Amino acid sequence: MQDLKQYIEENKQRFLDELFELIRIPSISSIADHKPDMYKAAGQWQKILLDAGADKAEIMDTAGNPVTYGEKIIDPSYPTVMVYGHMDVMPVDPINLWDSPPFEPEVRDGKIYARGADDDKGQAFMHAKAFEYLVKTNQLKCNVKFLIEGEEEVGSPNLPKFCEEHKEMLQSDVILVSDTGMIAPDVPTITTGLRGLAYWQVEVTGPNRDLHSGLFGGAVANPINVLANMITQMVDNNGHITIPGFYDDVIEVSAEERAMMAKAPYNEDDYKKALDVDALYGEKGFSTNERTGIRPSFDVCGIWGGYTGEGAKTVLPSKAYAKISSRLVPDQDHEKIAELFKNHFESIAPDYVKVEVESLHGGQAYVCPIDLPAYKAAEKACETVFGKKPVPVRSGGSIPIISTFEEILGVKSVLMGFGLESDAIHSPNENFPLEQFYNGIETIPYFYKNFAELSK
Repeated sequence: MQDLKQYIEENKQRFLDELFELIRIPSISSIADHKPDMYKAAGQWQKILLDAGADKAEIMDTAGNPVTYGEKIIDPSYPTVMVYGHMDVMPVDPINLWDSPPFEPEVRDGKIYARGADDDKGQAFMHAKAFEYLVKTNQLKCNVKFLIEGEEEVGSPNLPKFCEEHKEMLQSDVILVSDTGMIAPDVPTITTGLRGLAYWQVEVTGPNRDLHSGLFGGAVANPINVLANMITQMVDNNGHITIPGFYDDVIEVSAEERAMMAKAPYNEDDYKKALDVDALYGEKGFSTNERTGIRPSFDVCGIWGGYTGEGAKTVLPSKAYAKISSRLVPDQDHEKIAELFKNHFESIAPDYVKVEVESLHGGQAYVCPIDLPAYKAAEKACETVFGKKPVPVRSGGSIPIISTFEEILGVKSVLMGFGLESDAIHSPNENFPLEQFYNGIETIPYFYKNFAELSK
């Protein structure tokens, strides 16, 4: 692939122009008003895949947002790779913290700034351009399928049924995903594990209406105070989650594997400096990387109630709300954990409030063996481009559909991502370094070359 670098260099601006066209679509899956944008994004992906050389690409409906499916079948005897990505993005709030409009991408200091620049429009788009190169140069020795969905950021609630209904269409030998990251720009990384997820919304109700805090304060329970108190009971002073039965199925990682994990490059001072915190906090007895890779966690993602507008309003609110998530590890079943939390949270509610817990979505954890031929293909591809073997890591994040792919389709996924911690995904000023973007386009073709050779 001597001409690969040249091809990328000659097409850099075109790649950016096409990516920016995709990014400009505000495909926010969690906001109903953006449903038309989901179809617009699906249509844009259809064009991207056809222009790149797919034999066919079509927009397919689910019970929720659409998916775009594309394929190029060269020879039934060749191995088949299915590329998975998502077209939906997170909301942009708080909008005032963005240095530039989130859906008007721009390049500053060598980085693309926009919502979706990394997660996952930028990373998924790399696969389309790598595929384009292989098709145009007649070097593609694998059959390729693309599955680009529109609900990853809300837990992919309708994709499992879609997979069940289209098992034959989605048959492949491996699923290739770039929706993860690297430890550092010069440290290639392959994610070998993802944490699972359970996510709830809770509602605490006190009096039947908002009350004057002077006339009723001290006589009637304040739901916000009660909710805050209940939340503090969920994790003890050692960072241990207190829900009964929560740890029953947690797999304890061996000392040998923990020693391997400890070899990953990590500087605690740099980590704290990047986050502007003076100290770190987590479960006692585990390192920072272990806390985010092999241990479960519990976090309040949002909390609200009462008056939050400008100035003062002396109100004792009728209701308080919170959105809560728990990251899970292998063998923890998200449905079981969802029920354990609901039962426990409702059981500790005092009798002067009413509590309702709604489970919003969840997914299982995932582990990829490092002896898979597809893993070896990815490892060799990274080594070719970056000049060193990639580090296998377990990510603290979740991609719920990955474990579902294995369950329904019986296919393992290889997670070869190129994002960085500094890319601020899900946050204001999300970005993606141009170097990572182009390195990804360069690395992916070598995966196909290696996988074809290893599959003979």
